[in-house]
Amino acid sequence: MPLRSRLYAFWMTKRPKSISATKVIAVAFVLIILMGAGLLMLPCSSRNGVSCGFLPALFTATSATCVTGLSLFDTYTQWSGFGQIVILSLIEIGGLGFMSAATLVVFALRRRIGLKQRLVMAQALSVSDMDGIVKLQKTVLVGSFSVEAIGAGLLTLRFWPEYGFQTALKWGIFHSVSAFCNAGFDIFGCITPGVSLLEFQSDPVVLLTLGALVVVGGLGFLVWQEIAEKRKFSRLSVYTRLVLLTSLGLILAGWILTLLLEWYNPATLGQLSVKDKLLNALFQSVTLRTAGFASFDQAMLTEGGKAVSLVLMMIGGSSGSTAGGLKTVTFVVMLLFVGARARGKNTVCVFKRTIPQEQILDAMTIALVMLFLAVFGGIFISATSPVGFTDALFEAVSALATVGLTAGVTGSLSIPAQILIILYMYFGRVGVLTISLGFLVGNRAEERFHYAKTDLLIG
Repeated sequence: MPLRSRLYAFWMTKRPKSISATKVIAVAFVLIILMGAGLLMLPCSSRNGVSCGFLPALFTATSATCVTGLSLFDTYTQWSGFGQIVILSLIEIGGLGFMSAATLVVFALRRRIGLKQRLVMAQALSVSDMDGIVKLQKTVLVGSFSVEAIGAGLLTLRFWPEYGFQTALKWGIFHSVSAFCNAGFDIFGCITPGVSLLEFQSDPVVLLTLGALVVVGGLGFLVWQEIAEKRKFSRLSVYTRLVLLTSLGLILAGWILTLLLEWYNPATLGQLSVKDKLLNALFQSVTLRTAGFASFDQAMLTEGGKAVSLVLMMIGGSSGSTAGGLKTVTFVVMLLFVGARARGKNTVCVFKRTIPQEQILDAMTIALVMLFLAVFGGIFISATSPVGFTDALFEAVSALATVGLTAGVTGSLSIPAQILIILYMYFGRVGVLTISLGFLVGNRAEERFHYAKTDLLIG
C-alpha cells in the first residue's frame, strides 16, 4: 500500500470521532493567526519591502486577531497598504468571531446552517441557548457593519477638510473597525509615529466617536438584540440590566478617578484646558475597557493612575462582545458574592433573582486564574526584559485582557517576553474558561464519591 494511502487509513482510524465547539473555536483562532502571520511575513506587507521575520509577524497577527492592539512597531511606519489591509481583516474576523465571517459566506450562498454550525455559533457568541442563534448572528452582522459604517462616515467627514478625501476615507474605515472591535490599532503614524491619538486630544469629534464605537462594541451582541427588541429597561433580562448598569458605573468611576489622580500631572492632563481634561479623562476611562487607544502617554501616568488602569483593564467589557477581560458581569457576581458572605448570607441575589452557586464558582475561578497569570506575567517580563515590575504588570494585564495599552515597553521586550505576550493575547481572546475547562477537560467532571468533611481556620 502506498505511503499516502497508509497515512490516510491511519488518520481515518485514529482521528477524533467528534470535536467540541470550544475546540473548533480555539483551533480556528490558531489557524487564522498563522495565516495572518504568513501574509505579514511577505515582503510586500512591509513598507520597506523587506520581510519583518516570523516572530514580529506572529506577534502582530496575534494582536490583531485577538483584538489587542499591542505592537512591536508603529502600524503605519512598518506596514504597507497591503499589510494594513491584512491587519484590518484580522481585526474584523477576530472582533466579530470567525463564525461571523463563515456565516456571512453561508448566507451569501444561501446554504442551510446545520446543528453543529449552530452550536459553534452559540459558543462563539457566548450564548448558552441555540434557540434563535441564526437570527442573533444576522443581527450581529447587520448591526456591526451598520455601526462601523456610521463611525467611518463621521470620521471621514471630520478628516476630509484637513487631509483630503482619500486619506480621510482610509482613516475613517480603519479606525472605525479598530474601535468597534476594541482593537486599538491606529495608522496615524504618518503624522507622528507611535503617538496614537495624541494629535487629537483636543478633538471631541474624534475622541467621542471612537469612544462611542468602543462602548457599543464592548456591550455584547446579546445586549444589542435585547435592547432592540424590548426597548424598556424594566423589560430587559437581569443579565442585560447588569451589563448596562455596570458598564455605566465603571465608565463614571474611571472618569472621576482619572481626573482626581491626573489633574495636576503635567505629563498627562495637567497642561490641558478644563474642557480637554474632562474629555481625555472620559476617553481614558472608555479606552481602558479593552480598546487600546491612547490620547496621552500611558507611561507618564501616576502610580495611582496606573493602578486604576490595571483594575479597569482587568475587568474589561461584556461577554459575547468584541471586548476581552474578566467581563463586567463576572466582576459584579464576585462583588455580590463578597457582599453576601460579609452579611452572613449563603445565597447571592440581584433584581429579586438568585444566582446559581455554579456560576459564582465559575466567576471566582476565572478571576483567580487571570489574577495568577497577570502576576506571573509581570514577574516574568520584569525578570527577562529591562522593564520595571509595574510597567511589566501593565503589559501583562494589557495582553491578557486584550486591551493593547502599553507603558511604552513593548518594543523593548525580550524574545521570551514577546512569546509570553503572544500566548496571553490568545488566551485572553479565546477565553480563560474556554481553554482551561472546555479545551483541556471537556465536560464538567462528575463527582462519584465524597471524602469526610473537615473544619479549617479561615481568616
